[in-house]
Amino acid sequence: MYQNKDHTNQKHIVTKSNNIDISNQKSLSEIAKRISNLIQRGDNFFLFGQIGVGKTTFVKFLINHLQSNHNINTTEVLSPTFNILNDYLINNFYIKHYDLYRIKQTEELDNLGLFEDKDAINIIEWPETVKISSLKFIKFEFSYSKDYKKRYLIISSNYNNNIVNEFK
Repeated sequence: MYQNKDHTNQKHIVTKSNNIDISNQKSLSEIAKRISNLIQRGDNFFLFGQIGVGKTTFVKFLINHLQSNHNINTTEVLSPTFNILNDYLINNFYIKHYDLYRIKQTEELDNLGLFEDKDAINIIEWPETVKISSLKFIKFEFSYSKDYKKRYLIISSNYNNNIVNEFK
C-alpha cells in the first residue's frame, strides 16, 4: 500500500487540505473542475499514490475541464506511462502531463526538459525521482482506505496558493 512518504525533498509544507473523499468519479470530477478555475501558468502538480487510485482520472478531468473553460473540444486524455509525456495546448499555454513510473534514476530525467517552460503547467505522476530544491509545487496524495472501498485525496503545498486554500 502507498505510504505517505515525502519523496519531494521539501523542507516545510505551508498549507494542507483535509482528507477529501474521492470514492466516486463525480466527486473527483468536481474537485478537478474547481481546480481548473484556480490553476495558473507555471503550476507544478506532483501526484502520489498507488496504481489505480485515480491519478490519471484526475488529470483527465482537469484537462477536459480546462479545455471546456476555453471553448476547446475535449480530447481523450491517456496515461503517458509508455511515452512518459503527453502535452496539451490550451489557448496559448501547455499542460505537460508526465508519468515517471518507469524512471528509476534522476539521471534519466535529464533529457525530459522538466520545468524548462516556465509558463507550462506540469502535472507529474510518480514524481519520486524528481529533485525540487527551489521549485514551488502542489502535492496531491491519492490513497485508499484500509479496506480499499474508499479513496481519498490530500492536497498540500510548499507555498501558499489558492488551490490548497480552496480545500481547507
